[in-house]
Amino acid sequence: MAILVTAIGPYHDSDESAVVALWEDCGLTRPWNPPAADIALLRVSGHGEILVATQDDGVIGSIMVGHDGHRGWIYYLAVAPSYQRGGLGSRLMRAAEAWLRERGIRKVELMIRNTNTEMTSFYARLGYSEEPVTVMSRWLDGTQR
Repeated sequence: MAILVTAIGPYHDSDESAVVALWEDCGLTRPWNPPAADIALLRVSGHGEILVATQDDGVIGSIMVGHDGHRGWIYYLAVAPSYQRGGLGSRLMRAAEAWLRERGIRKVELMIRNTNTEMTSFYARLGYSEEPVTVMSRWLDGTQR
């Protein structure tokens, strides 16, 4: 099923509540990562963008894209449940990849929770492959999750 989307464009501050609600509807948020704080940090960094897909003046998809000067990163790819499996996720990924290419970034990476096999398959269909790396982390606020 093809989805007619009026636009995929940059995030505006007025999109915040709709984007956060979309991320929550798609199960992307976690208590230790307040989405509004993630948005605010991205907006002040100058190294990323949130691209928003709209239809009939409503947000139906979004993707957060950024870079560290070396490689690009994808976060928060979300498509409203009633619009999933219609190609919008692929369109958002292509838009994010184009955003990175425009900035001279040659490689894009993303992390998928190991329990999310459906998204692993989605990204594989788009040409993404698993990298032989270990992701390690440390919480700098001193808490454990």
